[in-house]
Parts: sequence; structure tokens; C-alpha cells
Amino acid sequence: MNFSRFQVPFPIDEPYAKKVAYFSMEFAVHQPLKIYSGGLGYLSGSHLRSAYELRQNLIGIGILWKYGYYDQARNPDQTLNVQWNEKIYNFLEDTGIKFQIEIHGHPVWVKALYLNPETFKSAPLFLLSTDLPENDYVSQTITHRLYDANVATKVAQFILLGVGGAKLIDELNFNPDVYHLNEAHGFSAAFYLYRKFGFNKEEVKRRLVFTTHTPEEAGNEKHNLDLCYKMGYFCGLPLEEVRQLTGTTGDQFDHSLSALRFARLANGVSQLHGEVSRKMWNKYEGICEIKAITNAQNWHYWADKQLYNFADTHNEAGFIDRKNYLKKRAFEIVSDQAGKIFDPNVLTIVWARRFAGYKRADLITRDKERFRALMANTKYPVQIIWAGKPYPVDYPAINDFNFLVNLSKEFPNVAVCTGYELGLSKRLKQASDIWLNNPRVPREASGTSGMTAAMNGSVNFSTHDGWICEFINHGNNGFLVPPVDYENMSTPEQDAYDLEKLYDILENQILPLYYENPNVWRQIVINGMRDVRWQFDSNRMAKEYYEIMYK
Repeated sequence: MNFSRFQVPFPIDEPYAKKVAYFSMEFAVHQPLKIYSGGLGYLSGSHLRSAYELRQNLIGIGILWKYGYYDQARNPDQTLNVQWNEKIYNFLEDTGIKFQIEIHGHPVWVKALYLNPETFKSAPLFLLSTDLPENDYVSQTITHRLYDANVATKVAQFILLGVGGAKLIDELNFNPDVYHLNEAHGFSAAFYLYRKFGFNKEEVKRRLVFTTHTPEEAGNEKHNLDLCYKMGYFCGLPLEEVRQLTGTTGDQFDHSLSALRFARLANGVSQLHGEVSRKMWNKYEGICEIKAITNAQNWHYWADKQLYNFADTHNEAGFIDRKNYLKKRAFEIVSDQAGKIFDPNVLTIVWARRFAGYKRADLITRDKERFRALMANTKYPVQIIWAGKPYPVDYPAINDFNFLVNLSKEFPNVAVCTGYELGLSKRLKQASDIWLNNPRVPREASGTSGMTAAMNGSVNFSTHDGWICEFINHGNNGFLVPPVDYENMSTPEQDAYDLEKLYDILENQILPLYYENPNVWRQIVINGMRDVRWQFDSNRMAKEYYEIMYK
């Protein structure tokens, strides 16, 4: 492999000839490569798989995290224990490329590793590491932990992804037509390109597109302007010039807002999120147009093909048997972790995704009486599984996780699993009859986990947010908490309304249907599988990026 004149090593399809470099802080390509935390990584991993399937001229630029996000283990009492274990990746190739970038006033060595497209059937992926003997210990730690809690380390990571990524592309002589930032983490690339193209902002703008994933201003990364300057984020540009280029007025540097002012085009990740983003950012001057491309997941990687085959050939017995087998197999993991034997004939609810306050993992448990009655119901029995990783220093989210662990000890039909990564994610989707998704509206930009659940014969039950607004037809392919005027509700009012509706739909629609009308239930499952098949397959999404963002 010649890395000094790099070309995508497979024939390119004509509509996708334009060269694209796709920057992301995390990529969830396959279980053995643990360099992701949640939805952003799942999305970029599916994007790379679809770029490979469609033969697109696209390469991924990311970081090789020595300890990953973290390993989710347990304390002696079963509560969450955060572990940092070194990862070994013999399947990555050393490109032989080494170069220096400046961070905090001194040179840091960077090396590039390569994930061959044929290893996991994805677009070429280059991963940067500073974990080299040539670097001092502090520089080595830049690529130790994804989203390091130390602010200076995090800014250094942003510089590595942006400046280091843009410099790597020059080392490869790849010369992309488009630099695509998946979130603003790699925005420092814009300053490197600004210098490269003769301090001409328009030349950078022509090449830069930006995907935003955060539907509220507070959630977008901001750092002290002086800190960013001292760390070398602006590639040596004087602060006055930085302020002028990005429109920064205060002492906080807003990465997303600056990206919106530097990019030719930006996009939200669902139609609703596009609207929310335009409303949120349009009060600022000088931002680019914000379009919407709804996130999607890679069908070939995620879907259970046998379930689809039985559905397509109207083989009812085969379909029932296959779903039963998938549940049984997943329940082996539950019994191994929780010591509980779950029944494949019982309606199984799964809530599994990244733990964050607005996602309300514990919502269904907040009405204690109703929850106890639900778990004790012998006419319509229910099993519930929770799983997901909180950010390792998000103590309220860890508290929620531990609350559910302790609650599960009281019930034989409740389990909390650890190690929620790609492998467990797929198994739990296959285990579930109901994929429960109850974020506070409109705080979920897209929330793609329900797509892959539907691809494995699970029915989405959700609040009206993110991609769900484009998918659910209540009672036909899923179930929806009916939206109300949330904007004029307080947070406790919103939570109370959603909780009441959730129980109402579960007790009066879902449970009777599952147990008393299995044929109609199965039709809802199959409708969901069919409706998600094309519209929410990442091949559609990867195609739209070329048609809308890169053209």
C-alpha cells in the first residue's frame, strides 16, 4: 500500500467521484475496534460501511484511543465500576507516517494507523495516535481516553483531530474536494486550511461542510478563548484575527458557532433537528445555511436477514421461531450477567443507549405503584432490561444507572446489563419486543438506536423526537406518546405527562395486543421492519450527503 499517494483502494462509482475526508471523534465500525462512546460513533461507523457498499471516494479520519471510552465493569455490589484497559489492535496497519504538530507551544509526534477497507467492509479509516516513545508522558495521554475529562487534554484532542487530521491528509497527498466535520470536535482543521490556502477564508469555506448533532446551545462545546490560543488551536493566528474570522466577542470560544460561520453548508441530523437548529442559530450573524439529512444505520451490518426473509416469504412459523430463538440467545447474556432466567414468550421491554439525564432511563420507574403492578402482572407478564454507558464523570447519570441496578435486585424480571457496545447492542435489540425511547422533547437530535431495533423485529415505543417523527405511524409500525405543546410546560410537567401517557399506552394498547392478538402484533413488527428498511438505511444517508452536502 502506497500511503504517500493515497487513493481509495477500490473502484469508485461515478456519482461518488468527489474526494471527501470525513472527520469524527469516534467511529463504531465493529465490536473489536473500541474507539466510540455512543450515537455519534454508531452513526459514523454506519456511514463508513455505506461509503464502502456504495463505492464512494471517502476516507475517515479519527483517533486511536488507547483505553477506548472506558470498560464498564461492576463493583462487588453490582454497581458501576469504570475501568481503563489498554486495547490491542493487531488488525490495524502502521502506515509508517509520522509527523509533528504543535500543542501548547511544543512539538508533539503523531503517527497514523490504517484500517483496511476489507477488514470490516468499511471505507478506509486513518487513526491518529500520540502514544509514542518520542513524546513526553503528557503528550502521550492525549490519545489515551475518548472525551478526557481534563479540559486542556480535551482541547489537545480537538487540535489533534483537526490540525493533525488535516496535516495527515497532506502527508497522504489525498487532496480532498470536501472536508466534512462530523460534529465540531475537528474544527481546528479550518485554521490549518486557512494558513494552507494563503489566509483566504473563502477557499476554506468552499471545501468545508459541517454536521451538527446537538439540539440545544448549552450542549455545544465552548472553551476559554485564551486557553485555546495558548494550546495552539488557532495554528498561531493572532487572537484579533481569530475573533474577526469567527465573530467571537466574549472570552468563550464556541466551536459549533464558529464552524457554522466557516462552513459552506451545514446539516442537522433529522428533519425536526434541522428546524430546531435553524431556529437556534439563525439569531447569529454570518452562519451558513443549515439543511437536514436524517441519520440512518447500516442495514447489512445490523439487520437480522433471516427475520426479513421469513417476513418477505410470509413464513409465519419461521418468523415466530426465529424471533423466539433470537430472544433466547440474548437472554443467555442476561442470565450470565444478572443470574436471572428470562422467558422468550414474555413481552420484553429494553431501554438501552448512552445514559444521559434528558434520555430519562428511569422514567417508567418513577410511578412506584404502577411500576410494581406492571412487574407483578400475571395476566400480561413483562420483562425489562436496561443497559448503557454513562459518561465516566457524569455522576447524576451514574447515579441513575446504580439506582436501576439496586432496583433490579427486587424483581426477578428486571435486569441491568453492563458492556453496552456494538455486540451487546445488537443482541439486546434482538431480545426486545418493545424498544423504549423516552427522551425529553426536543432534546434528541436523532436518536438512531430504534432504527436498528426495528431491523431486528422490535417495535419502537417513543416520545415524539428526532428520527421518530419521520417514522412512527402509531399502532401501525410502532407506538407514540402523543406530542403536546412541550414548550409551554415546565420540566416536571413534561415528565409527568409523558409518564402518564407511557403507562396508558403500555397497559391499554401494547400489552393486550401482544398477548391477545399475536397476528396483529406480528404485523406491526413486520411493518416497522419494512418501513425502516430503505428510508433509514445509511446507504440512503450516504447518498444524500453526496447529493446535498458535497455537490
